Amino acid sequence: MDNPDWTLYRSFLVVAETGSLSAAARALNLSQPTLGRHIAELETALATTLFTRAPRGLMLTEAAAVLLPAARQMRDAAASLGLLAAGREQSLSGTVRLTASRVVSHYLLPRILADLRQKEPGIEIELVPTDSTENLLFREADIALRMYRPTQADVVTRHLCDLSTAIYAATSYLDRHGRPQSPEDLLALDFVGFDRSDLMLRLMAGLGIVRKREDFPVRCDDQVVHWALVRAGCGVGATQCGIGDADPLVERVAPFVALPALPVWLTAPEALRQNPRIRRVMDHLAAGFRPLTAMPHD
Repeated sequence: MDNPDWTLYRSFLVVAETGSLSAAARALNLSQPTLGRHIAELETALATTLFTRAPRGLMLTEAAAVLLPAARQMRDAAASLGLLAAGREQSLSGTVRLTASRVVSHYLLPRILADLRQKEPGIEIELVPTDSTENLLFREADIALRMYRPTQADVVTRHLCDLSTAIYAATSYLDRHGRPQSPEDLLALDFVGFDRSDLMLRLMAGLGIVRKREDFPVRCDDQVVHWALVRAGCGVGATQCGIGDADPLVERVAPFVALPALPVWLTAPEALRQNPRIRRVMDHLAAGFRPLTAMPHD
């Protein structure tokens, strides 16, 4: 094999970046034996050893470290070619890969996507619910919904709306512990906190409330599960008003605390903006989110 193809270099690159065959196999959706064969084939073709085993995984050899920047350039070039080709497609039918937070994917997108499927049955949707940031330029997704304004180069963005938020607790919890009438009453209640994330600590600090992780008796970083814990009566928590107000198990509490609204930004690679189905899905999402814009608290 005189000229190894991109597939082998891609496997090498992902193993180098993840540090193990198992993690790379998951990232590439390949079996571990297949990935191992890719590395062996590339080592044979290049007549060099690429990895050595270490207690915590695989380590790059000196020769592999020299290859790594060029492999990343190959990845960037392949991604650019894919984007350019997809951007020139003219068919309205086909697949669109959409990523959004787990809360938005669970509570807001199903209705919007069901409406899209009725109107555009030729468009297939792959929904990626994740609270991590997918790289649009590597085609990890075609369209992303973000809760912050994207700053990545070579992407187009559109501000869709601002989602109002408030504090909620399960009626069962409030029946046991009382409904807070003052900030002091509120702080006397249990809060469902985050585990490794410091988001809630920072938000509370912005309101002048100093807390530490251990002050939350129940903690979870998964925001869908976090809301389920609030609904079950584990303590007080915050969520989007469109979600909380529609839930019969909870009540909005502490109207004297004003929480910031969550911005929703739609983003896609610049190269895909003229693709008919990408543009159609973006327009549909914009129309679906527009009515959700923040309203004043009661």
